[in-house]
Amino acid sequence: MSSTAPARNAGTKARFSDMSPRRRAGVLALASIQLALAVSAWVDLATRPAEKVEGSKLKWALIIAVNFVGPISYFRAGRRS
Repeated sequence: MSSTAPARNAGTKARFSDMSPRRRAGVLALASIQLALAVSAWVDLATRPAEKVEGSKLKWALIIAVNFVGPISYFRAGRRS
């Protein structure tokens, strides 16, 4: 039984170049969505007056950097009407 994919030990991370084209496309799509969410949240935070932000702007700027959870949390709980 031969395989064209290199063997990996348990616990090693897959390299992007070793992924299938379909998996690469998925990773790029998710990364693009995450980046777009973060950028839009940071832009909103930067342009929103401090009195319309729930808590510290610095705190929210740091929270937004946390994967998908940060920007979604900011849009749901960090803004005042």
